[in-house]
Amino acid sequence: MNKPLNGIKIIDFTHVQAGPACTQMLAWFGADVIKVERPGSGDVTRTQLQDIPNVDALYFTMLNSNKRSLTLDTKKPQGKEVLEKLIRESDVMVENFGPGALDRMGFTWARIQELNPKMILASVKGFSDGHHYEDLKVYENVAQCAGGAASTTGWWKGDNAVPTISAAALGDTNTGMHLAIGILTAIIGRQQTGKGQKVAVSMQDSVINLCRVKLRDQQRLERQGFLEEYPQYPHEMEYFKDKVVPRGGNAGGGGQPGWILKCKGWQTDPNAYIYFTVQGHAWGPICDAIGKPEWKTDPAYTTPKARQPHIDEIFATIEDWLKDKTKFEAVDVLRKFDIPCSPVLTMKEILADESLRASGTITEVKHKTRGSYLTVGSPIKFSDMKPEITGSPLLGEHSDEVLAELGYSAAQIKEMHAKEVI
Repeated sequence: MNKPLNGIKIIDFTHVQAGPACTQMLAWFGADVIKVERPGSGDVTRTQLQDIPNVDALYFTMLNSNKRSLTLDTKKPQGKEVLEKLIRESDVMVENFGPGALDRMGFTWARIQELNPKMILASVKGFSDGHHYEDLKVYENVAQCAGGAASTTGWWKGDNAVPTISAAALGDTNTGMHLAIGILTAIIGRQQTGKGQKVAVSMQDSVINLCRVKLRDQQRLERQGFLEEYPQYPHEMEYFKDKVVPRGGNAGGGGQPGWILKCKGWQTDPNAYIYFTVQGHAWGPICDAIGKPEWKTDPAYTTPKARQPHIDEIFATIEDWLKDKTKFEAVDVLRKFDIPCSPVLTMKEILADESLRASGTITEVKHKTRGSYLTVGSPIKFSDMKPEITGSPLLGEHSDEVLAELGYSAAQIKEMHAKEVI
């Protein structure tokens, strides 16, 4: 099967999650991604959170499929020489080093352009260049806080009324996806100009991009003094007094009231819940589904504005209707009425989901030392291409192969092994 990125060679100088998520996706679509790692240790995630002794951790394997691994000590002259040759023959270099690290290695942007004017240098950063925090080290949860996501997530009162981090990798994988878009755009630009360029994505910026509806709400709040679709309206208006977007719990946040509601078995199953959305056009079907047809003509319920003061009562009524139904039974009923809803699925349920297996969203791959394991497949589906997901490389597994492609002889490769260059 021909893949659109066949022929694109990428030097992957990234580690942990944001950068590897980016390069892994490009590898799925056909790019030759050469992961450059430190001899003897490699990416730190190879050993983080290991579930099998002396075997690459799932943290690494699930972010580095379809790649080749080259170990290289770039502090040694021969290692720098190898990297120079690799730069000359590659299309993209992706890095997430700290500020100035590439320069200190001797690979400034000017030097990279000298070696390969068509090179695209793509960087993951914590904060954008020139930001007053640009020297601050950033991880997933730091990015969620700096990008505004944490301040608007969670509960607004009680002992748990603190900013809350999402389990979704808004700072890491999300940044990687943004960088992949930037790289592909730069490749298309190079086809037009013949020149490479630098592409950079900051983790803060990527989180902010996903929080645009909250930036919308901040401006609305400053103008009108309240947000009527938030659960604080109209009974807890004091939470709007500082004109800062409050945390919304499980509220919909998009103009359609929604909440997570208990289903049968919630007393013993912490995930026996569904998410239920009171969407305006579905109000009639909702009333029919839950056995409240009279609400369809009651002036206190006929419009979204009229319903908002009664929203807690509405959700309590729906929850009472749910009490003898499992989350799956409830959704099977509600889907017939075209009501937006979903069971709260656990990671265990997702891994076992036959539909996700069939679509390739969850896929089983083989690893040389781990054996078979489950991982995520491409979330992007194509009509004429189905990305094949292969196991992640062992540390330095392809060093000899890559060096031979660069023109090194067997004797030279053997010498580099002896000198611990690779």
